[in-house]
Amino acid sequence: MKFNLSKKAMNITPSVTLEITAKANEMKSKGIDVIGFGAGEPDFDTPKNIQDAGIRAIKNGNTRYTSTPGIMELKQAACEKFKRDNDLEYEPSNILISSGAKHSLYNSLSAILNPGDEVIVPTPFWVSYPQLVKLADGVPVNVETSEDNDFKYKIEDLENALTDKTKAIFLNSPNNPTGTVYCKEELQAIADWAVKNNIFVIADEIYEKLIYDNEKHISIASLNDQIKDLTIVINGMSKAYAMTGWRIGIAAAHKDIIKIMTNIQSHTTSNASSISQYASVEGLRGDQSVIEEMKKHFVERRNFMVEKINSIPGLSCRKPKGAFYVMANISEIKRREIHGQKIESSVDLANVLLEQANVAVVPGLAFGSDDYIRLSYATSMENIKEGLDRIEKFLTK
Repeated sequence: MKFNLSKKAMNITPSVTLEITAKANEMKSKGIDVIGFGAGEPDFDTPKNIQDAGIRAIKNGNTRYTSTPGIMELKQAACEKFKRDNDLEYEPSNILISSGAKHSLYNSLSAILNPGDEVIVPTPFWVSYPQLVKLADGVPVNVETSEDNDFKYKIEDLENALTDKTKAIFLNSPNNPTGTVYCKEELQAIADWAVKNNIFVIADEIYEKLIYDNEKHISIASLNDQIKDLTIVINGMSKAYAMTGWRIGIAAAHKDIIKIMTNIQSHTTSNASSISQYASVEGLRGDQSVIEEMKKHFVERRNFMVEKINSIPGLSCRKPKGAFYVMANISEIKRREIHGQKIESSVDLANVLLEQANVAVVPGLAFGSDDYIRLSYATSMENIKEGLDRIEKFLTK
């Protein structure tokens, strides 16, 4: 039977990250020793105080529907967090709690886009950005960033991409997949450009706590009231608190935007998990020392991975300043033949590494940059050493 399905939905491509992970997991289920560098989540358990808060919520019967935008305690805790960490003044009416930051992003795009509106996306991009834009009837416009400029926007590139249909830009700092962190001066230039052209900024700040080398995270919304009104700040509990499975995203924006986002959510998912919301209150208000402990491990792993990658012939990378990924440049390897396999693309290299070296990496093509592969250091140092040794042996023997 041939089905007449949604053309828009059929235009959405699957996540390459999840495909590689699924293939690696299938190999593992067959007893094959696969080292995975595809993880987009911390390899730590949710802190015990947050676990206990979730258990208390269950025992206290907090397992029913909540209001669509979230429980008041969590919205207030989010306001406290934005004031404490970002020097941003928000009221609960400026906050929407959703089922993960990805859900927050979708709500944001659905609230601001009309059919045909364009959204500027930096390349390399997080895999879901272009697909979310298309789901919201928008048109993703990729703007190439260069490794020489630490994968950051240049204002002249934004100017060249600007049309009368441009509605918004994505700004992801710290960045997935590059680890890039924007400084205040760079953010100010982008803010001035956005205000001048009346462009929304979707500021994805989910990795803000995972930042290294005395770098400081600055939210673009904190620079002045004009850019604050144009900015939708996206955050959540997944990365900093190792709560990926709890699915809590936090959006902060002008109350008129949040009202529309809330209306959309009320007809799609209603409220985020009540149990996860109560646990997240403890996460935001409780002991924060666990984050520093995670960061110590991430810094150690990052430093080792960067040094090792730069020692392998044909590979190179920059030291990321945030998140937990390394983008390894493979341009010297492409178009070479390795063990009878012609490497024409990052997908070719990812497949041959998985099939012949039992190492899972994510091809840069998934992020719009085919000259790279992404490796996550959200895995043990033992796995990192073993996996990189396998890559080195495979590429050099």
